[in-house]
Amino acid sequence: MNKRNSEYYPDPTAAEALANVAKAEKVRPIIYVASPFAGDTERNAERARGYCRFVISKGGIPFAPHLLYPQFMDDSHRESRELGLFFALKLLAKCDELWVFGEQISEGMSREIAKARKRDLPIRYFSSRCEEVMSHGRSR
Repeated sequence: MNKRNSEYYPDPTAAEALANVAKAEKVRPIIYVASPFAGDTERNAERARGYCRFVISKGGIPFAPHLLYPQFMDDSHRESRELGLFFALKLLAKCDELWVFGEQISEGMSREIAKARKRDLPIRYFSSRCEEVMSHGRSR
């Protein structure tokens, strides 16, 4: 990080501020949000949006593929749903943790959990009220 301005005068305050911003960006983990979607999709989407707000309140960056892909893919169509889940599982590899919300684990959520375990990602389980009920850290 250059501690001088464009005219090459020392500018340690700006350099320190930029360094702090870069450091803070690295601290926020990307959290994959898993929750039920099928069935009452309107209600489940609203809950998923709430879970994303919860992740943000805890300092994370939420990623909820079940809110993204149904915007342009048909979740009720088996092939489209499988393709969306394939995309989501690929992106799970880019996330730092998996947070599972709700009392019911759907088939898609089971696959997300299995993939996270295979990748040795930390997994945290929350009730539908965002109360943590269990967590599994990385196995070392």
